[in-house]
Amino acid sequence: MNHAELAAFLKSRRDRIRPSDVGLPSGPRRRVPGLRREEVAQLAGLSADYYTELERGRGAQPSAQVLAALARALRLNGDERDHLFHLTDRPAPPATHGPSAHVQPGLLGLLDRLTTTPAQVITDLHETLVQNPLAAALLGRPPAVRGRAASFVHRWFTDPDARTVYPPEDHAHHSRVFVADLRAVAARRAGDAEVARMVAALRRHSQEFATLWDTRDVALRRVDRKRIVHPALGVIELDCHSLFSEDGRQRLLWFSAPPGTEGAARLELLSVIGTQDMTADATGRERPKS
Repeated sequence: MNHAELAAFLKSRRDRIRPSDVGLPSGPRRRVPGLRREEVAQLAGLSADYYTELERGRGAQPSAQVLAALARALRLNGDERDHLFHLTDRPAPPATHGPSAHVQPGLLGLLDRLTTTPAQVITDLHETLVQNPLAAALLGRPPAVRGRAASFVHRWFTDPDARTVYPPEDHAHHSRVFVADLRAVAARRAGDAEVARMVAALRRHSQEFATLWDTRDVALRRVDRKRIVHPALGVIELDCHSLFSEDGRQRLLWFSAPPGTEGAARLELLSVIGTQDMTADATGRERPKS
């Protein structure tokens, strides 16, 4: 592993990103040309101390998950992402889907421009890849888990805590939408072992899922009305829009409300309190999302 070159490469990529590119305030007293170290760490879901050690040319070899998170935080293109892996002696970048996926540049470019509304990029199995600060304020950060547990759809049917993001009276609707969407994904990815294993696991662990799966309803979720339970602002009613990548493996989700509505007013409040730590519920757990 080339510690010195990795440190120099990370700093060079950090220096070129303006705070406004990633939805952060510029502020009047910045003494660095791009992002601060702690801001990169925050965007990548790492501790500031850990990232600082990497930029100082020290520390252990980063995992594939950490490298993928850094590639997203630093807005690396495909060649730069590959170079990052090569500097750490990784034989190849991770798979093109799952929580280590490289966000497709077109979706990431659009996300960078959505600074006044909550937005995030997810996989077709509802694994959060990257989100802007307002999405984190609205929905919370994704839990630090791997495998099927990284999928919000999987957690929805196996972990009751995942459902606290929506009012109980809306749960049946979201269950139907998630299952119909997953069936459409399974058809498009026919023969894909990852999808087959998820469906099999959900059928074993959730009678609700098994019953809905057997209805054979199918519909990709493109637009949906959501009522989201926020720990400070209460229930916020929003429209959730989806833009699909060309191969359908990733989606840009953004949330909006018609001007003059209560939802629009609460989004305005969210932009004011969005820099505060609103990602934990009353028990201190991270809030799930999709």
